Amino acid sequence: MGFHGGGWFSYLTYDEKSRPQVTREVLRRVWGFARPYQWRVAGLLVTIFIITGLSLLTPLVMRDLIDNALPNRDLTRLNWLALALIAIPIINGLIGVFQRRLSAAVGEGVIYDLRRALYSHMQKMSLRFFTQTRTGELMSRLNNDVVGAQNAVTGTLVTIITNVVTVVTTLSIMFVLEWRLTLVALIVLPGFIFLARRIGRVLRRLRLKSLEVNSEMNAAMNETLNVSGALLVKLFGREQKEIDRFSGYAAEVREIGVQSAVVGRWFFMGLGISTAVGTALVYWLGGRFVLAPESTFTIGSIIAFGAYLSELYGPLSAITNAPVDFAQSMVSFERVFEVLDIPVEIVEKENAAPLPHADGFINFENVSFSYISSEKMGLTEVVRLGHGANRSGVLLKRGKAKEGEAETAEEDNAPRWALEDVNFAIRPGQLAALGSRVGRARRPSPT
Repeated sequence: MGFHGGGWFSYLTYDEKSRPQVTREVLRRVWGFARPYQWRVAGLLVTIFIITGLSLLTPLVMRDLIDNALPNRDLTRLNWLALALIAIPIINGLIGVFQRRLSAAVGEGVIYDLRRALYSHMQKMSLRFFTQTRTGELMSRLNNDVVGAQNAVTGTLVTIITNVVTVVTTLSIMFVLEWRLTLVALIVLPGFIFLARRIGRVLRRLRLKSLEVNSEMNAAMNETLNVSGALLVKLFGREQKEIDRFSGYAAEVREIGVQSAVVGRWFFMGLGISTAVGTALVYWLGGRFVLAPESTFTIGSIIAFGAYLSELYGPLSAITNAPVDFAQSMVSFERVFEVLDIPVEIVEKENAAPLPHADGFINFENVSFSYISSEKMGLTEVVRLGHGANRSGVLLKRGKAKEGEAETAEEDNAPRWALEDVNFAIRPGQLAALGSRVGRARRPSPT
């Protein structure tokens, strides 16, 4: 039983209470990014119709082979039908390659436009925006959410359209073949969906818990595996504690993985049983139709019905969750638009004059710089409490040194220049370096 890229995974995230809402404004903005690729999108839709139509021909070819070619010993018809069974997957494969090319072109184009718009908008933001925003959050929006938006275009939307086309065409053919068997096949569907939703809620809770624990584990790694974090861990001797903390998160991830695997196995077993019940009912009732006197229902029709049944349940179950899938796929677009909608604090005036190419240079003339205050205040007294008598320090204040210490005080009070009487010019294109000696700065030498 196939799920055609949609189906069961949608049940992991299905939650009616937390279901995202898709607004007309979001759809309008999404279409604004997809508009430059509208002809490729149209070509993508055409390939979907062609591939779906060709796939549904195979059961009809098998029915004709069983009902006509074999009973009538028609060798020519048998040869052509055998060639058709080979040609259909070959043609579908070639068209599928072209479809994938169109899908990739649209998806990569949209992701390029989104990334460029997002990065350009970030470049216009003020420094305060970057000081108040975590870099990891910006990187997540620029990478993860943009890729999620790409998957929404090339994955979710294509899957939804494919499933809708498959269900409509399959049901149409099945009703033409035998409407009573078609109704029997649909009777199983409510129980099929109920079981999927029930187990899907359990899987969804496990998945959300897994995301939370993985987030905590990644945060722990980010905190301790960078230079500053590793330095703090070693300074405070927390190596073993950090290992134990990380091991706890990793153990939770392991346990959740085991639970998800077991529940997922039960999930697929339930879906398999539901499909088997539907298939058994179709073959049982179809067999009774064949055995009935003067019946026009053939063995080939039963075989075709069984093939169509396997093509019906997966897409039909996925369609029931199509609104949820579509809404959740739009979340990535909303997160990107959230950043694009942040107002720019510093905006250039309208019709601002462009800055022409300007050449300038740096010129220092008699520049001196020292960290010593011009008042030349020093330390007057050192009082060391708890060590007995006070111990006097030296007052290094001009004009108040003790007798015999004037020269020493004046020398100790002399400023230590970072730059002293420096003159130099740096022309455009030159590279300059400042060298220094104790007490005096050396004049830069342009290179």
